[in-house]
Amino acid sequence: MMDSGQFYHSGQRKLQDDFDSRRIADRLQSVTFRQAFTDNDRAFIEGASFFFLATADAERRPDCSFKGGMPGFVRVIGADELVFPDYDGNGMFRSLGNILVNAAIGMLFIAMGGKPARLRVNGSARVSPDDPLIGDFIGAQLLIRVHAHAIFPNCPRYIPGDGGASIYCPRPGVAPVEPAWKGFDSFKDVVPPRVPTRS
Repeated sequence: MMDSGQFYHSGQRKLQDDFDSRRIADRLQSVTFRQAFTDNDRAFIEGASFFFLATADAERRPDCSFKGGMPGFVRVIGADELVFPDYDGNGMFRSLGNILVNAAIGMLFIAMGGKPARLRVNGSARVSPDDPLIGDFIGAQLLIRVHAHAIFPNCPRYIPGDGGASIYCPRPGVAPVEPAWKGFDSFKDVVPPRVPTRS
């Protein structure tokens, strides 16, 4: 189990300090970080038709993969555990091969369109051809169980909406649009000033 004090490492802390964002990062952790799925997390995950899976091999070389299926293909089966199937693919097994030599993974769930949202799940995974639940997943050739160490939402502001690019994407000659959450009572006292950028 991850100690919440290990949520940020020295590289992340350096950039937080460079941009005066350590206080907002700590507040975001205290408000959003969890190690057990909420009912809303379960509904969001089980309603997803895709997610992105980040893995790394034994030498820490990264890989990122798109995983898709019918809503419900990822299931929360415990307070801090979920499962998803591996379907027939191109046979390279880049992600699952990585899991066999390095169990650490990251999952990113995104909802686009009407109300953009995203949820991250970081944890450890194992791959099984004979998991007791594999028969519950039509078309599964393997089943992956994930033990979550860190579950947290992220600001969805740059996710494209129904009309295309997000209104928050920087545009020449247009003042930046601040996200509403930065004005919430939980955060407004720790929001750092914007760093001047090219307009």
